[in-house]
Amino acid sequence: MKDYLVRGMSMDGFVKLTAIRSTELVRRGAEIHGTTPNATAAFGRCLTAASMMGNMQKVENGSMTLQVRGGGPIGTITVVSDAVGNVRGCVTEPKVPLVEKYPGKLDVGATVGTDGTLTVIRDLQMKEPYIGSTQLVSGEIGDDITAYFVQSEQTPTACALGVLVDRDRSVKVAGGYLLQLLPGAPEEVIDTLEQGIQRAGAVTAMLDAGLTPEDILGQVCGKLGAVFLETTEVSYKCYCTRERVERALISLGRKELEEIRDEGKTFPVSCQFCDTVYRFTPADISRLLEKI
Repeated sequence: MKDYLVRGMSMDGFVKLTAIRSTELVRRGAEIHGTTPNATAAFGRCLTAASMMGNMQKVENGSMTLQVRGGGPIGTITVVSDAVGNVRGCVTEPKVPLVEKYPGKLDVGATVGTDGTLTVIRDLQMKEPYIGSTQLVSGEIGDDITAYFVQSEQTPTACALGVLVDRDRSVKVAGGYLLQLLPGAPEEVIDTLEQGIQRAGAVTAMLDAGLTPEDILGQVCGKLGAVFLETTEVSYKCYCTRERVERALISLGRKELEEIRDEGKTFPVSCQFCDTVYRFTPADISRLLEKI
């Protein structure tokens, strides 16, 4: 089953709704980086959140970068989304040790840490990107995304994310939702949403029970109802090419490229976001030197 996200509104028009099934893209990210269970959960939540946030931009050729640096054993998590919601990312330390809150419940907060920041960089195809940063609240990612929108973008938000890692360390299900109140939303709407969020429970439990993103939003919205406006397939997608790697090598400068060529060995360059390795022979390096 392919991953997709759905966007919509509550029937009264006061709440923007987004929900996603991100199981396959989280599986792909975990496979590429060889993450252990705690890193899979933390990285997967960031991939899920970034996909929804990137899709919200609706700027052609725009992108959104989500970076979480909490001082925990995983180091820095960096995820980039395009304007559709396709994502790619990397983590500093994918092989973090197993830490549980209690048997069967991974402690993502302890893996990420709370001594640091969540930073969002929006490239809206203008002169300068928009950069917003807030202190981490819990390291659980969902709480931190909620705090970011409230503090940095002044938008009342509820974000829930989940990655269920199976006993064999594979990703069983992953997904999440993002709810945002529009100006003028009355108190009864807020109360209904809060009740719906509590009633719906954990995202992973809903996904594991077979609920779709539409079902999840229906559970959360309750009597507010939901109108679905757009459905978009998303995936783990890297945009690296040999030409881009060549430009990066050229940026190293003549002296460093000459040193690489003179070693007389094939020079491998690995993409930090995917498992592609680009190999450059001494002859390839010589051709790059001719372009400088």
